[in-house]
Amino acid sequence: MSRPWSLFDDHLRLAVRLTPNGGRDAIDGIEADGEGEAFLKARVTAVPEKGKANKALILLIAQSLRIPKSSVSLISGDTARKKILRIDGDPKDLVKKLEIFLG
Repeated sequence: MSRPWSLFDDHLRLAVRLTPNGGRDAIDGIEADGEGEAFLKARVTAVPEKGKANKALILLIAQSLRIPKSSVSLISGDTARKKILRIDGDPKDLVKKLEIFLG
């Protein structure tokens, strides 16, 4: 299975499939969609209104990778379940953190 991230010079882009109202804030691993694209599965307790679920997702990713939440931003998918996040920092270091976190 492919990985849900793309590396750039100064950041990493992470594809995420978010479930709002998920009962708990958690990352549930990697999953492929019907077209074979990989996504990080995440769930948050926040409701999908006024950007609350997106803010909760950014906080969850930042806490999981132990980076400042200001390093994580939403590139696309503001109102969709599938989102692309930009994570600023050294891409190789971020990949190591993701791989350690995901096992």
